[in-house]
Amino acid sequence: MEVVIHIIVGDSRLMKVVILDAKTLTNDDIDFSVFDEFGEVTIYDYTKYNQIAERIKDAEIILCNKSIMNRMTLKDAKNVKYIGLFATGYNNVDIEYTNERNITVCNAGSYSTNAVAQHVFALILEHYNKVGEYNKFVKDGGWIHSEKFSPFKPMKEMDGRTLGIVGYGSIGKKVAKIAQAFDMKVLAYNRSPKKDEGVRFVEMDELLEKSDIVSIHCPLNRDSEKMCNKDFFSKMKDGALFINTSRGGVVDEPALIDAVKSKKISGAGLDVVAVEPMEKHEEILDIDNIIITPHSAWAPVETRTRLVEIVKNNIKKWVAGAPVNVIK
Repeated sequence: MEVVIHIIVGDSRLMKVVILDAKTLTNDDIDFSVFDEFGEVTIYDYTKYNQIAERIKDAEIILCNKSIMNRMTLKDAKNVKYIGLFATGYNNVDIEYTNERNITVCNAGSYSTNAVAQHVFALILEHYNKVGEYNKFVKDGGWIHSEKFSPFKPMKEMDGRTLGIVGYGSIGKKVAKIAQAFDMKVLAYNRSPKKDEGVRFVEMDELLEKSDIVSIHCPLNRDSEKMCNKDFFSKMKDGALFINTSRGGVVDEPALIDAVKSKKISGAGLDVVAVEPMEKHEEILDIDNIIITPHSAWAPVETRTRLVEIVKNNIKKWVAGAPVNVIK
């Protein structure tokens, strides 16, 4: 689907704005008319890789979530001056090339902090409290036919356990705060030194050795790609839980599968995987004790509405000559 809206505000020159993947942001519950003030807006529900170059060739502003912005897709877009990301992560953009072209790239940091931190604990609590399994047991008639007043599944308390946070940005900090409310101990590893009350910052090996739960909150880049590999999982505490709500590419999935199947770790909660959407017959789907949600941690409607507002304000700041949230 394509929608074109022509708007001219005051005496400002009409700019060509292209939104490449609107349906990654909305179930018809998000209002994209907030971008009308910037000029002529063309909205595409989805854009395949081989369609990007043609769709952005006349654009001055490109707005996207997951669409690939690299030398091949951007080379014929001679007028593009600004790329606005409906995301915090920017691994879909070749920043070296956009810098070469003097194209400003802005992301939407911190829009999903509360939602993602909430989802981290949804995954942890499902592993620890088995709410989904209990619900299925009851709905399938298991309780009706049970001789026990309270049928048991293996559950754990969170009080007193140690949560290890890898990457201590805004989401990592929020996760730590929630963990403290559960009376958990918190360890953290961050590449640059940080301090936070109630959090002990340690080297990675110590974090893996001592944490009952390890939660990943770092961006995907050359340093972090497949950081969670065979060596990483071998250093984790026996029976620990692994959580990833960052990017699928930070995990070597075969190594994770081996760690769970061998019972080195007790399980994993994933909101992200290496290939999204998932492909058929992926082995990870068949592994007991790996909970997978479809990259939905950031998806509450309040969060997506906040995201669009941040992207709009980023453009306003750029138009005014004072850009914010610039990726370099």
